[in-house]
Amino acid sequence: MNNNNEKQNILDNRYLRMARIWAENSYCQRRKVGALIVKNKMIISDGYNGTPSGFDNLCEDETGKTIPYVLHAEANAITKIARTNNSSEGATLYVTAAPCIECSKLIIQAGIIRVVYGEEYRLTDGVDLLKQAGIEVQCMNID
Repeated sequence: MNNNNEKQNILDNRYLRMARIWAENSYCQRRKVGALIVKNKMIISDGYNGTPSGFDNLCEDETGKTIPYVLHAEANAITKIARTNNSSEGATLYVTAAPCIECSKLIIQAGIIRVVYGEEYRLTDGVDLLKQAGIEVQCMNID
């Protein structure tokens, strides 16, 4: 591995660990997911799975099923950029779990060019779509 790849690998691991810590902010019981959007070695946005602003922080109903309006970490991070002067064009998304198909559509439209995630998801359609769109995708086990 050359020096640039080694440095990138160290950064990827670091940002993915930070996304895992950010996931701890989630009130969801079934699964806590965190995401960071990084551009030019700066974190420009962050997100975790949870309810929209102004809603109770309950992600599951009384049967344990996720409430339909819960936002995924990636969607929260991407939509947060819309409230700033930042642009995710050319950025990298770090997320603790593989993106679903819906989040993958947002990732493509947001101009994100690289996705690094920490764990596989039972469905691969989201990752497959990202690859089809020419986005660099990497699953990385974090330390």
